[in-house]
Amino acid sequence: MKKIVNKILISLLIAIVLAVGIGFYFRLIKDDVVTGDKIIGVAVLVSCFVLMPIFLYHRWKGKKLKDYTLSKENIDKMKEKGID
Repeated sequence: MKKIVNKILISLLIAIVLAVGIGFYFRLIKDDVVTGDKIIGVAVLVSCFVLMPIFLYHRWKGKKLKDYTLSKENIDKMKEKGID
């Protein structure tokens, strides 16, 4: 499952980078600003609403959120270790 998610993430990242590149190609070389802006906009939206949630799910799967929050217990543990 982990390899599948990695391949999906890499494929999405490559597709987004290509879409941004194609968008700038349309803007700068073909002088079609509207189409270039649409392509770049869709690439940004896909990166925000598709790529980022999949990446966050993949990285946080199986981890305890409690270990990464500043609760009273964790602050006390840091003080015992001398971390301020």
